[in-house]
Amino acid sequence: IFVTASQSSDSAYSYNTVTVVLLTEVVKLVVSVTLYCKDYTVSSLIKEVQINSRVMVLYFVPAFLYCLYNNLTFVNLSAFDPTTYYLLLQFRVVVTGIIFQILFRKKLSSKQWLSLILLTAGCMIKQIDPTVTGTAKSSATVATPKSDSSFHLSINLVFILVQTLCSCFAGVYNEYLLKGEGAGVNIYVQNVFMYVDSIVCNAGILLWQRNLLGAFTLDSLMSVFQFKVIIIMFNNAAVGIITSFFLKNLNSILKTFASALELMFTAILCWLLFGIPIYINTLLAISIVSYAVILYSQNPVVNAAKPIPEGEKFLNDEGTEEV
Repeated sequence: IFVTASQSSDSAYSYNTVTVVLLTEVVKLVVSVTLYCKDYTVSSLIKEVQINSRVMVLYFVPAFLYCLYNNLTFVNLSAFDPTTYYLLLQFRVVVTGIIFQILFRKKLSSKQWLSLILLTAGCMIKQIDPTVTGTAKSSATVATPKSDSSFHLSINLVFILVQTLCSCFAGVYNEYLLKGEGAGVNIYVQNVFMYVDSIVCNAGILLWQRNLLGAFTLDSLMSVFQFKVIIIMFNNAAVGIITSFFLKNLNSILKTFASALELMFTAILCWLLFGIPIYINTLLAISIVSYAVILYSQNPVVNAAKPIPEGEKFLNDEGTEEV
Protein backbone atom coordinates (compact mmCIF):
# COMPACT_ATOMS: atom_id res chain seq x y z
CA ILE A 1 0.00 0.00 0.00
CA PHE A 2 2.82 2.42 0.88
CA VAL A 3 4.67 1.60 -2.35
CA THR A 4 1.58 2.25 -4.46
CA ALA A 5 0.93 5.50 -2.60
CA SER A 6 4.44 6.71 -3.46
CA GLN A 7 3.90 6.32 -7.21
CA SER A 8 3.15 9.16 -9.58
CA SER A 9 -0.03 9.28 -11.67
CA ASP A 10 1.54 7.13 -14.41
CA SER A 11 2.56 4.41 -11.88
CA ALA A 12 6.21 5.43 -12.14
CA TYR A 13 8.58 6.28 -9.31
CA SER A 14 10.21 9.67 -8.82
CA TYR A 15 13.05 8.05 -6.87
CA ASN A 16 15.59 5.28 -7.41
CA THR A 17 13.91 2.14 -6.07
CA VAL A 18 17.18 0.20 -5.77
CA THR A 19 18.56 2.94 -3.53
CA VAL A 20 15.46 2.64 -1.34
CA VAL A 21 15.99 -1.12 -0.99
CA LEU A 22 19.68 -0.59 -0.19
CA LEU A 23 18.98 2.09 2.42
CA THR A 24 16.33 -0.17 3.96
CA GLU A 25 19.02 -2.80 4.47
CA VAL A 26 21.24 -0.15 6.05
CA VAL A 27 18.46 0.67 8.53
CA LYS A 28 18.10 -3.03 9.35
CA LEU A 29 21.85 -3.32 9.86
CA VAL A 30 22.00 -0.33 12.21
CA VAL A 31 19.07 -1.66 14.26
CA SER A 32 20.56 -5.16 14.51
CA VAL A 33 23.99 -3.88 15.57
CA THR A 34 22.37 -1.57 18.13
CA LEU A 35 20.28 -4.39 19.61
CA TYR A 36 23.32 -6.65 19.79
CA CYS A 37 25.50 -4.01 21.45
CA LYS A 38 22.77 -3.44 24.04
CA ASP A 39 23.78 -6.76 25.65
CA TYR A 40 27.26 -7.36 24.26
CA THR A 41 30.35 -5.41 23.24
CA VAL A 42 31.54 -4.37 19.81
CA SER A 43 34.63 -6.56 20.25
CA SER A 44 32.42 -9.62 20.85
CA LEU A 45 30.54 -8.82 17.63
CA ILE A 46 33.83 -8.72 15.73
CA LYS A 47 34.81 -12.08 17.28
CA GLU A 48 31.46 -13.59 16.29
CA VAL A 49 31.96 -12.42 12.72
CA GLN A 50 35.46 -13.90 12.60
CA ILE A 51 34.41 -17.23 14.10
CA ASN A 52 31.33 -17.59 11.88
CA SER A 53 32.70 -16.15 8.64
CA ARG A 54 31.55 -19.28 6.75
CA VAL A 55 27.96 -18.64 7.82
CA MET A 56 28.26 -15.07 6.57
CA VAL A 57 29.28 -16.38 3.14
CA LEU A 58 26.33 -18.80 3.13
CA TYR A 59 23.99 -15.88 3.78
CA PHE A 60 24.78 -14.49 0.33
CA VAL A 61 22.27 -16.97 -1.12
CA PRO A 62 19.14 -15.72 0.72
CA ALA A 63 20.49 -12.16 0.63
CA PHE A 64 20.63 -12.24 -3.17
CA LEU A 65 17.16 -13.80 -3.40
CA TYR A 66 15.66 -11.22 -1.04
CA CYS A 67 17.46 -8.51 -3.01
CA LEU A 68 15.67 -9.64 -6.18
CA TYR A 69 12.37 -10.01 -4.34
CA ASN A 70 12.47 -6.53 -2.82
CA ASN A 71 13.41 -4.85 -6.08
CA LEU A 72 10.79 -6.80 -8.05
CA THR A 73 8.16 -5.58 -5.58
CA PHE A 74 8.53 -2.06 -6.98
CA VAL A 75 8.60 -3.33 -10.57
CA ASN A 76 5.49 -5.48 -10.21
CA LEU A 77 3.46 -2.92 -8.25
CA SER A 78 3.99 -0.48 -11.11
CA ALA A 79 2.43 -3.03 -13.49
CA PHE A 80 -0.32 -4.58 -11.34
CA ASP A 81 -2.81 -3.13 -8.91
CA PRO A 82 -2.23 -4.29 -5.29
CA THR A 83 -5.15 -6.75 -5.40
CA THR A 84 -3.94 -8.59 -8.51
CA TYR A 85 -0.36 -8.48 -7.25
CA TYR A 86 -1.24 -10.00 -3.88
CA LEU A 87 -3.46 -12.64 -5.49
CA LEU A 88 -0.64 -13.89 -7.70
CA LEU A 89 1.76 -14.04 -4.77
CA GLN A 90 -0.54 -16.43 -2.88
CA PHE A 91 0.81 -19.32 -4.94
CA ARG A 92 3.94 -19.10 -2.78
CA VAL A 93 1.96 -20.90 -0.06
CA VAL A 94 1.96 -24.24 -1.87
CA VAL A 95 5.44 -23.68 -3.33
CA THR A 96 6.80 -23.02 0.18
CA GLY A 97 5.28 -26.28 1.37
CA ILE A 98 6.98 -28.22 -1.43
CA ILE A 99 10.38 -26.58 -0.87
CA PHE A 100 10.07 -27.08 2.90
CA GLN A 101 9.43 -30.78 2.35
CA ILE A 102 12.39 -31.20 -0.01
CA LEU A 103 14.99 -29.13 1.86
CA PHE A 104 14.22 -30.36 5.39
CA ARG A 105 13.20 -33.86 4.25
CA LYS A 106 10.03 -33.70 6.32
CA LYS A 107 7.03 -35.23 4.59
CA LEU A 108 3.93 -33.07 4.93
CA SER A 109 0.83 -34.94 6.02
CA SER A 110 -2.42 -34.97 4.07
CA LYS A 111 -3.89 -32.54 6.63
CA GLN A 112 -1.01 -30.13 6.10
CA TRP A 113 -1.36 -30.27 2.32
CA LEU A 114 -5.12 -29.78 2.61
CA SER A 115 -4.59 -26.75 4.84
CA LEU A 116 -2.13 -25.25 2.33
CA ILE A 117 -4.56 -25.75 -0.54
CA LEU A 118 -7.47 -24.35 1.47
CA LEU A 119 -5.43 -21.28 2.37
CA THR A 120 -4.60 -20.62 -1.26
CA ALA A 121 -8.24 -21.11 -2.27
CA GLY A 122 -9.41 -18.77 0.50
CA CYS A 123 -7.05 -16.01 -0.61
CA MET A 124 -8.18 -16.40 -4.22
CA ILE A 125 -11.88 -16.30 -3.27
CA LYS A 126 -11.23 -13.08 -1.36
CA GLN A 127 -10.15 -11.44 -4.61
CA ILE A 128 -13.21 -12.40 -6.67
CA ASP A 129 -14.98 -9.34 -8.05
CA PRO A 130 -18.24 -9.10 -6.03
CA THR A 131 -20.08 -7.94 -9.15
CA VAL A 132 -19.41 -11.38 -10.67
CA THR A 133 -21.03 -13.23 -7.77
CA GLY A 134 -23.99 -10.87 -7.67
CA THR A 135 -23.28 -9.75 -4.11
CA ALA A 136 -22.87 -6.15 -5.19
CA LYS A 137 -24.45 -3.86 -7.71
CA SER A 138 -23.05 -4.04 -11.20
CA SER A 139 -21.93 -0.47 -10.88
CA ALA A 140 -19.67 -1.33 -7.96
CA THR A 141 -16.01 -0.93 -8.52
CA VAL A 142 -12.92 -2.57 -7.17
CA ALA A 143 -9.31 -1.48 -7.21
CA THR A 144 -8.44 0.02 -10.56
CA PRO A 145 -6.18 -2.39 -12.40
CA LYS A 146 -2.98 -1.14 -13.92
CA SER A 147 -2.89 -4.00 -16.35
CA ASP A 148 -5.22 -6.49 -17.95
CA SER A 149 -6.30 -8.93 -15.22
CA SER A 150 -6.89 -11.74 -17.71
CA PHE A 151 -3.41 -12.97 -16.75
CA HIS A 152 -2.13 -13.29 -20.30
CA LEU A 153 1.51 -14.28 -20.51
CA SER A 154 3.71 -11.23 -20.31
CA ILE A 155 7.06 -10.15 -18.95
CA ASN A 156 5.28 -8.87 -15.85
CA LEU A 157 3.87 -12.32 -15.10
CA VAL A 158 7.37 -13.71 -15.50
CA PHE A 159 8.59 -11.15 -12.95
CA ILE A 160 5.78 -12.20 -10.58
CA LEU A 161 6.81 -15.85 -10.97
CA VAL A 162 10.45 -14.99 -10.28
CA GLN A 163 9.45 -12.96 -7.23
CA THR A 164 7.31 -15.82 -5.91
CA LEU A 165 10.15 -18.32 -6.29
CA CYS A 166 12.62 -15.91 -4.69
CA SER A 167 10.31 -15.49 -1.71
CA CYS A 168 9.88 -19.24 -1.25
CA PHE A 169 13.51 -20.26 -1.70
CA ALA A 170 14.87 -17.36 0.37
CA GLY A 171 12.47 -17.94 3.25
CA VAL A 172 13.11 -21.67 3.49
CA TYR A 173 16.89 -21.36 2.96
CA ASN A 174 17.06 -18.59 5.55
CA GLU A 175 15.27 -20.88 7.99
CA TYR A 176 17.79 -23.60 7.14
CA LEU A 177 20.61 -21.25 8.13
CA LEU A 178 18.85 -20.03 11.28
CA LYS A 179 18.21 -23.56 12.51
CA GLY A 180 21.00 -25.45 10.77
CA GLU A 181 24.43 -24.05 9.93
CA GLY A 182 23.93 -20.96 12.06
CA ALA A 183 21.99 -22.53 14.94
CA GLY A 184 24.67 -21.55 17.46
CA VAL A 185 25.06 -18.00 16.17
CA ASN A 186 23.35 -15.09 17.93
CA ILE A 187 20.20 -14.02 16.05
CA TYR A 188 21.41 -10.42 15.81
CA VAL A 189 24.73 -11.56 14.34
CA GLN A 190 22.87 -13.62 11.75
CA ASN A 191 20.85 -10.53 10.91
CA VAL A 192 24.09 -8.56 10.52
CA PHE A 193 25.34 -11.21 8.07
CA MET A 194 22.10 -11.03 6.08
CA TYR A 195 21.97 -7.25 5.87
CA VAL A 196 25.64 -6.75 5.04
CA ASP A 197 25.30 -9.29 2.22
CA SER A 198 22.08 -7.63 1.05
CA ILE A 199 23.78 -4.23 0.91
CA VAL A 200 26.53 -5.75 -1.23
CA CYS A 201 23.95 -7.34 -3.56
CA ASN A 202 22.01 -4.10 -4.01
CA ALA A 203 25.24 -2.18 -4.58
CA GLY A 204 26.00 -4.78 -7.23
CA ILE A 205 22.70 -4.01 -8.97
CA LEU A 206 23.48 -0.29 -8.96
CA LEU A 207 26.93 -1.07 -10.35
CA TRP A 208 25.36 -3.25 -13.05
CA GLN A 209 23.04 -0.35 -13.89
CA ARG A 210 26.12 1.91 -13.99
CA ASN A 211 24.42 4.11 -11.43
CA LEU A 212 26.36 3.39 -8.24
CA LEU A 213 27.64 6.95 -7.88
CA GLY A 214 24.61 8.64 -9.45
CA ALA A 215 22.28 6.98 -6.94
CA PHE A 216 23.91 8.90 -4.10
CA THR A 217 24.05 12.39 -5.55
CA LEU A 218 22.28 15.13 -3.59
CA ASP A 219 19.36 15.29 -6.03
CA SER A 220 18.90 11.52 -5.99
CA LEU A 221 18.99 11.32 -2.20
CA MET A 222 16.57 14.23 -1.86
CA SER A 223 14.05 12.33 -4.00
CA VAL A 224 14.44 9.34 -1.66
CA PHE A 225 14.05 11.30 1.57
CA GLN A 226 10.37 12.04 1.05
CA PHE A 227 7.93 11.22 3.84
CA LYS A 228 6.16 8.46 1.87
CA VAL A 229 9.45 6.85 0.88
CA ILE A 230 10.89 7.06 4.40
CA ILE A 231 7.76 5.28 5.66
CA ILE A 232 8.39 2.51 3.11
CA MET A 233 11.99 2.05 4.31
CA PHE A 234 11.17 1.91 8.01
CA ASN A 235 8.12 -0.30 7.47
CA ASN A 236 10.11 -2.78 5.37
CA ALA A 237 12.97 -2.70 7.87
CA ALA A 238 10.61 -3.58 10.72
CA VAL A 239 9.03 -6.39 8.71
CA GLY A 240 12.44 -7.81 7.78
CA ILE A 241 13.73 -7.89 11.36
CA ILE A 242 10.50 -9.39 12.72
CA THR A 243 10.59 -12.05 9.99
CA SER A 244 14.01 -13.28 11.14
CA PHE A 245 12.68 -13.81 14.67
CA PHE A 246 9.61 -15.52 13.22
CA LEU A 247 11.73 -18.01 11.27
CA LYS A 248 14.08 -18.56 14.21
CA ASN A 249 11.27 -19.65 16.52
CA LEU A 250 8.65 -21.02 14.12
CA ASN A 251 8.98 -21.96 10.43
CA SER A 252 8.49 -20.59 6.94
CA ILE A 253 5.10 -22.23 6.41
CA LEU A 254 3.70 -20.54 9.53
CA LYS A 255 5.20 -17.27 8.28
CA THR A 256 3.37 -17.77 5.00
CA PHE A 257 0.11 -18.37 6.87
CA ALA A 258 0.67 -15.15 8.82
CA SER A 259 1.19 -13.25 5.56
CA ALA A 260 -2.01 -14.67 4.10
CA LEU A 261 -3.99 -13.84 7.23
CA GLU A 262 -2.98 -10.23 6.64
CA LEU A 263 -5.34 -10.23 3.67
CA MET A 264 -8.27 -11.16 5.92
CA PHE A 265 -7.48 -8.67 8.69
CA THR A 266 -7.02 -5.93 6.11
CA ALA A 267 -10.59 -6.45 4.93
CA ILE A 268 -11.94 -6.15 8.47
CA LEU A 269 -9.85 -3.09 9.33
CA CYS A 270 -10.82 -1.35 6.09
CA TRP A 271 -14.49 -1.93 6.95
CA LEU A 272 -14.04 -0.59 10.50
CA LEU A 273 -11.85 2.38 9.60
CA PHE A 274 -12.96 3.37 6.11
CA GLY A 275 -16.42 1.83 5.73
CA ILE A 276 -15.36 -0.39 2.80
CA PRO A 277 -18.07 -3.09 2.58
CA ILE A 278 -17.32 -6.77 3.24
CA TYR A 279 -19.04 -8.94 0.63
CA ILE A 280 -20.04 -12.61 0.77
CA ASN A 281 -16.81 -13.68 -0.92
CA THR A 282 -14.82 -11.94 1.83
CA LEU A 283 -16.75 -13.70 4.60
CA LEU A 284 -16.34 -17.03 2.78
CA ALA A 285 -12.60 -16.45 2.38
CA ILE A 286 -12.19 -15.57 6.07
CA SER A 287 -14.02 -18.77 7.03
CA ILE A 288 -11.91 -20.96 4.74
CA VAL A 289 -8.60 -19.44 5.85
CA SER A 290 -9.57 -19.67 9.53
CA TYR A 291 -10.41 -23.36 9.09
CA ALA A 292 -7.12 -23.91 7.25
CA VAL A 293 -5.17 -22.39 10.14
CA ILE A 294 -7.02 -24.56 12.69
CA LEU A 295 -6.42 -27.65 10.55
CA TYR A 296 -2.72 -26.88 10.22
CA SER A 297 -2.28 -26.12 13.93
CA GLN A 298 -3.52 -29.62 14.78
CA ASN A 299 -0.46 -31.11 13.10
CA PRO A 300 2.21 -28.42 12.57
CA VAL A 301 5.61 -29.05 11.04
CA VAL A 302 8.26 -28.88 13.75
CA ASN A 303 11.77 -28.02 12.62
CA ALA A 304 13.85 -27.47 15.73
CA ALA A 305 17.20 -25.74 15.65
CA LYS A 306 20.18 -28.02 15.20
CA PRO A 307 21.95 -28.70 18.52
CA ILE A 308 25.39 -27.17 18.86
CA PRO A 309 28.03 -29.95 18.69
CA GLU A 310 30.03 -30.47 21.85
CA GLY A 311 33.29 -28.61 21.68
CA GLU A 312 32.09 -26.10 19.10
CA LYS A 313 33.19 -22.56 19.81
CA PHE A 314 30.65 -19.86 20.52
CA LEU A 315 30.30 -16.68 22.50
CA ASN A 316 28.54 -16.77 25.84
CA ASP A 317 26.37 -14.04 27.32
CA GLU A 318 29.45 -12.13 28.43
CA GLY A 319 30.81 -12.12 24.89
CA THR A 320 33.77 -14.37 25.74
CA GLU A 321 34.74 -17.42 23.73
CA GLU A 322 33.84 -20.86 25.10
CA VAL A 323 34.69 -24.39 24.03
